Amino acid sequence: MPFIMDGLETESYDRKYRDRDLLKRIAKYFGRYRGKMVVVACMLTLNSLFGTAGPILISEAIDLVQDNPDIKAFALLSAGVLLLGVFAWGFNFIRQWISAQVVGNVVLDIRKDVFNAAINHDLSFFDEHPSGKVVSRITSDTQDFSNVVTLVVDVLSQLMLVAILLGWLFSVEARLTLLVIAMTPVVFILALSFRRIARKVTQNGKRVTAKINALIQESISGIMVAKGFRQERAMYDTFYKNNDQAYRVGLTRGLVLNTIFPVMNLFSGLAMGFIAFAGGLSTRSGAVTAGNWYLFMQSVWYFWWPMMSLASFWSQFQDGLSASERVFALIDAEPRVKQTGSLPPGKLKGEIEFKDVDFSYDNAETVLASFSLRIEPGETLAVVGHTGAGKTSLARIITRFYEFQSGSVYVDGNDIRKLNLGEYRRQVGIVPQSPYLFTGTVRENIRYGRPEATDEAVEAAAAHIADGEWVADLPEGLDSDVGTRGGSLSMGQRQLVALARVLLKNPRIFILDEATASVDPFTEVQIQTGLETLMEDRTAVVIAHRLSTVRKADRIIVLKEGAIIEEGTHDGLLEIGGHYAELYNTYFRHQSLQYIEAFGKS
Repeated sequence: MPFIMDGLETESYDRKYRDRDLLKRIAKYFGRYRGKMVVVACMLTLNSLFGTAGPILISEAIDLVQDNPDIKAFALLSAGVLLLGVFAWGFNFIRQWISAQVVGNVVLDIRKDVFNAAINHDLSFFDEHPSGKVVSRITSDTQDFSNVVTLVVDVLSQLMLVAILLGWLFSVEARLTLLVIAMTPVVFILALSFRRIARKVTQNGKRVTAKINALIQESISGIMVAKGFRQERAMYDTFYKNNDQAYRVGLTRGLVLNTIFPVMNLFSGLAMGFIAFAGGLSTRSGAVTAGNWYLFMQSVWYFWWPMMSLASFWSQFQDGLSASERVFALIDAEPRVKQTGSLPPGKLKGEIEFKDVDFSYDNAETVLASFSLRIEPGETLAVVGHTGAGKTSLARIITRFYEFQSGSVYVDGNDIRKLNLGEYRRQVGIVPQSPYLFTGTVRENIRYGRPEATDEAVEAAAAHIADGEWVADLPEGLDSDVGTRGGSLSMGQRQLVALARVLLKNPRIFILDEATASVDPFTEVQIQTGLETLMEDRTAVVIAHRLSTVRKADRIIVLKEGAIIEEGTHDGLLEIGGHYAELYNTYFRHQSLQYIEAFGKS
């Protein structure tokens, strides 16, 4: 089987749980609905009682044929069997109706918990784990969990049936009943022998499903790039290879889980034949009547079927345990960003200080080493450097998206790890290089950071960005639909929406992560006008590849391999003729002279 399991590695946050611990945790979810579970238990009991009474009446009818074949008696017995069946159906319907409600509520609760855990994980978590695999745990695994919960309820009804039948079988013929009971351990031994391999194949089934989901999501998201490079065939070949693996994993899983029923049927057939022979001898000797022999054989079958279901249940139950294990692993994944306190930050002034900070993404390659920097309140700091110098890492530490390994970061003199993270982030605004817009209108996306904001406030924020001229270019103004991920807007328009969104939020600390790197000079003028509005009376950290966002900064720091090698103003650094001058000649000098003239020279 190793060839089937290739490429089905576990995630770093996966862990092993004992069955006992999983069941206790699942039981806590059901504990919230004790009242309904009591009703379900009552319906199970009544359904089992009325369901087993039918064969008893039929056995009495068989004996009645021999002693007194009266039509009225037959009619009464028939009516009794019919009535018992109707009541049994009614109790079963109520049980299934309430069970469906309980199962639905439990799945809703656990899906809420796992989704809440997912969205509260650090950004580093999503860097390491494909979103498609996370989505698979939230959707597919919770659904599989619900299917097995339904199976549990059904098995409970069968357990009740077994208990009632055992009592009746003892009253009919104790020796034959003991013979039946003596065979039940063999059933469980056969079923439990499948337990370990069943858990393994179901886990692999979950993993390969998550892998396929991640691959499909990535393929659809990157379809434009694939078409641009004519890589549709390569994309399909990759999918075919992984889908073939999924087929083989599914085939193995199906063979393992479906093998138990033929084995159990074979054993039950042999057992039924042996018991039928023994029961026939008892009838011949007069120990039991013909009706009781029929009832006994019927009861044995009613007994064996639940026992077979209970036995095979252990193999099927592994599917649910595997699903719950993956769901709980996602819920229990340890965050890397850990706050040591919950100090209210109050209204921030915007003073930021790094002291001997060491930072790496994977604990292997150091990005920042013994890094120190002080940013004054209201200062606009530009950060420049080659790719990989640590510019974006600086912004991610300020926003507390990633955890640094040593050193300290202070905001207004308070250790950033001791601040209330939610309140702190409400006062931090960031515009990335490729802003993400949610499906909806421009107005809704601007309001995203402040859902309670009025239409007037949204319109005012949009008007403050580039004097609102960009809104007139939209087909329906602020009510224009942005499309999927903002695809209906140009990159520049998306940036302007993102700027308006941050302005409406009114943060005290503003971070611009190369937001003008991919726009035309005209749009850059609009964005720069919006930036000037945003940076006013705020601490701003500008990570830029464009001269326009560097020239007017209060201070420029130059990063190389995670260290500050130069700092000063634009003109001062050019006079030094160092690394900044090299960057200027590489990145900035060729930029539009018309744009520079539009803003004037420093």
